Order: sequence, then structure tokens, then C-alpha cells
Amino acid sequence: MAVALTADRGAAEDLLQDVLERMYVAWPRVDDPLAYARRSLTNGSANRWRLRARRQEQPMAEVPDRVVSDVADQHGERDRLRRAIAALPPRQRAVVVLRFLADLSEADAARTLGCTAGTVKSQTSRALTSLRRLIGELDGGR
Repeated sequence: MAVALTADRGAAEDLLQDVLERMYVAWPRVDDPLAYARRSLTNGSANRWRLRARRQEQPMAEVPDRVVSDVADQHGERDRLRRAIAALPPRQRAVVVLRFLADLSEADAARTLGCTAGTVKSQTSRALTSLRRLIGELDGGR
């Protein structure tokens, strides 16, 4: 059914995975699993079609004059950051991950780590100072 709705096997697999995830969450409320799956596949297919229609390229009268960054540069920056974070002491690494990657507040990070918000603030400050130094070293002192 998913392949028939999407006309693309890869898109059908993605759609089915999304539906199965939704079903897992809603399982206690699902009376008829087959009907729920069919309805979800149909609705999901329509939503994907709407999103794809919105994302299509639109012709422009003029091409904007802007520089497009090189994807290789982005990967290089990401790799330097990953290596710098890995070089931090465990406590500082945990604070950076919780605060900036998991987007937790200072209070939530403190609860997760079992410390005070002041400790999270000080460890964050030390970690950011260390990251600036480490990234500078990884860049070869640029």
C-alpha cells in the first residue's frame, strides 16, 4: 500500500517507518491496528506530497549574489569540533553535550549530573575556554 501511495520504494519504506513509529506511541489507544495503519499511511502520504509541493524550487527573476559555503569545509569544522570535545575532561564534556547538544537548561543539566547549577556554569565556562584553545591548536594556530 505504501509503495502504491508514494510510487517510490524508498519513500514507501520511510513512510511505513514513520507510521510504525506513530503506531508504537499510540498503541494503547489503537482499537483496530490495520485500520489505523491504513489511515496513517494515507494521511502520511498526503502530508509528504504537500511538503514536497511546498519545497519545490521557485524560479527567480535574478540570481542572488551570495557565496555558497563548501560542504567539505563544514565537515572539516565539524570534525575539529568533535575532536576538541573528545579532548575535554569527562565532566566538561558532559556539560557541553547536555547544554549545547541536548539543549538542556543549566538547572536540568545540574539535575542530570547530580550537581549544582553553579557547578554547571563554572564547568561550562572552563569547557568553552578549553574548546577555544583546543580548536586553535587543531587549526594549527590560525
